[in-house]
Amino acid sequence: MSQFRIAVLVHLLVSPVLVASEEPLPIVLKPGRVFDGVAERPQTDWVVIVRGERIDAAGPAAQVRVPADARVIELPSATLLPGLIDAHSHLLLHPYNEALWDDQVLKEPLALRVARATNHARDTLRAGFTTIRDLGTEGAGYADVGLRQAIEQGIIPGPRVLAVTRAIVATGAYGPKGFDPAFRVPQGAEEADGVDGIVRVVRDQIGKGAD
Repeated sequence: MSQFRIAVLVHLLVSPVLVASEEPLPIVLKPGRVFDGVAERPQTDWVVIVRGERIDAAGPAAQVRVPADARVIELPSATLLPGLIDAHSHLLLHPYNEALWDDQVLKEPLALRVARATNHARDTLRAGFTTIRDLGTEGAGYADVGLRQAIEQGIIPGPRVLAVTRAIVATGAYGPKGFDPAFRVPQGAEEADGVDGIVRVVRDQIGKGAD
């Protein structure tokens, strides 16, 4: 469990302590339950020891050694669990009952989409997801790279972002569609065909920040 990043609840509780000292003081969390991702049911009477941005130890309270200088936080009604991972998300989209996909790709300014995406990143973290794979910006270019950098630099709150950037599709396979073929309509992903074409596009996207 020591490999898991701390969920947003822990981050909010611990942050004031980190500012006061270069060497973070240990925090002992005593939640009502701990879901460790191994046992089928949540564990009870467990403690979790946090230092900085890492979990030092987790286990039955009777077996975990608590540092003498630790700050203890009682969370009797809370369930603590490792940060969740969403492998298919789109920070730069919003529900289609608010605006159709075509309208988001073709009509919404990039600045508007990025502003909305910052809220999505914050809300995703608050929901307990500490890592996401953003599966394409859907017409917003490399905006997910900028969002990832803003999160890493502490400018905005959000989960760790694995950025796909523009995504890659076969020519003619994606959208928006249904427009006069005389006009070149911006697409929601980057088109590529054949091994050479795909290799070129992959390398280009990696060079611009794709994970």
